[in-house]
Amino acid sequence: MKHTKVKDLLNGTKTLHEVKAKGWVRTFRNNQFIALNDGSTINNIQCVVDFENTPDETLKRITTGAAVSVTGTLVESQGAGQTVEIQVTKLEILGDSDPEKYPMQPKKHSLEFLRENAHLRIRTNAFGAIMRVRSTLSFAVHQYFQEKGFFYVNTPIITGSDAEGAGEMFRVTALPFDGTPRTEDGQVNFKEDFFGKETNLTVSGQLEGETYAMALGQIYTFGPTFRAENSNTSRHLAEFWMIEPEVAFNNLADNMDLAEDFIKYVIKYTVDKCGDDLKFLEQRLLDEEKSKPQAERSEMSLLEKLSFVMDNNFKRVSYTEAIDILKSSKPNKNKKFNYIIDEWGADLQSEHERYLVEKHFKCPVILFDYPAKIKAFYMRLNEDGKTVRAMDILFPGIGEIVGGSQREERLDVLLQKIADLGIDEKELWWYLDTRRFGTAIHSGFGLGFERLVLFVTGMSNIRDVIPFPRTPQNAEF
Repeated sequence: MKHTKVKDLLNGTKTLHEVKAKGWVRTFRNNQFIALNDGSTINNIQCVVDFENTPDETLKRITTGAAVSVTGTLVESQGAGQTVEIQVTKLEILGDSDPEKYPMQPKKHSLEFLRENAHLRIRTNAFGAIMRVRSTLSFAVHQYFQEKGFFYVNTPIITGSDAEGAGEMFRVTALPFDGTPRTEDGQVNFKEDFFGKETNLTVSGQLEGETYAMALGQIYTFGPTFRAENSNTSRHLAEFWMIEPEVAFNNLADNMDLAEDFIKYVIKYTVDKCGDDLKFLEQRLLDEEKSKPQAERSEMSLLEKLSFVMDNNFKRVSYTEAIDILKSSKPNKNKKFNYIIDEWGADLQSEHERYLVEKHFKCPVILFDYPAKIKAFYMRLNEDGKTVRAMDILFPGIGEIVGGSQREERLDVLLQKIADLGIDEKELWWYLDTRRFGTAIHSGFGLGFERLVLFVTGMSNIRDVIPFPRTPQNAEF
């Protein structure tokens, strides 16, 4: 007999028939009641064991974490909290779990402890819910773009270019550490390396994505990216996933429209599909916030926050206007910000972004027209010569969730910007060709997928929304 998923058993309408279920024991009470979970849903199914006719040796092996197979009759449940249960007629232990050694006991564990056991934390309710939400969001990303006629492009993970110009990249080499070949002036001779040049793990698929948009019209990438940024914070990872659409003939306003529509779509899709998981995560957040001072608690519950983003138009504000608001804000005047805003041109920090969203506008905000000096070389220079057609989307609790721009389509302006930044033109010859042959206005953005998962799940640390986080001094598992 084939086993049925717990989710399907709980959602079914037919009872009084024989079923088989397989999963892991969450709890075993009174030598009689197994709470069984197979990962298909946050909800367990109760399996009632006839303990008088079950050998003691078998009962002792029904421990938290053990894998079991149960066969029996699906009946209406007499107990509270579940509609159906299984009256077990046959029980098989598939894999034992030593209760003295199994770390995921049925009690509250700290998130730090769970990170140290990232290979087993998925067996907890919270992480099961987070990862099901992550999976659903991931599917929604593809569905949105495919429905809109975008083409999915896989850009290289090993690259010779630094799209962001930040230089915080992981080098990829096959050269030996002992006896590294050198040039006459003592530099590492990358001509003898595997690719014959210096290569790194990608920080973004954008530049390659642009070349495809200039032929296919509208494309998106969704893949891993890497930053060797020594940031040990709750918002940074060294390896994370990026969603990067790129659209020919779109200007900055079109780009903002696309980003807002996309975010609302994937959140709505996930709210519709992951009701039980999100209700659980909402309750988890409420319980967590009870220990915080009133002033630090969220004004909205998790589901209210998600509805808030879906139901409200994002406020569009120029960088210049935002600086004026921040300069005259109470926290700035009272020196409560860690980074005081005193002049135009400042690079906004998370505290400023969150102030604009959570305190001033009280809705998601799209900032645009940033100073050219604090933005990447590929962003289109405005007529004022000092700002670029950049945009960032700011979210409550997160700060920046999307960064994008209209790209610089004019070859002469792009060449000048590259020269000013000391970037080697020869390294980007292929990118510049898109401006030499059939250039046109085009725009795109990047969304850090984990920040989106962070927002939708209500978690506060980005290490808790990716299966195996990679951070400074940590590449465990």
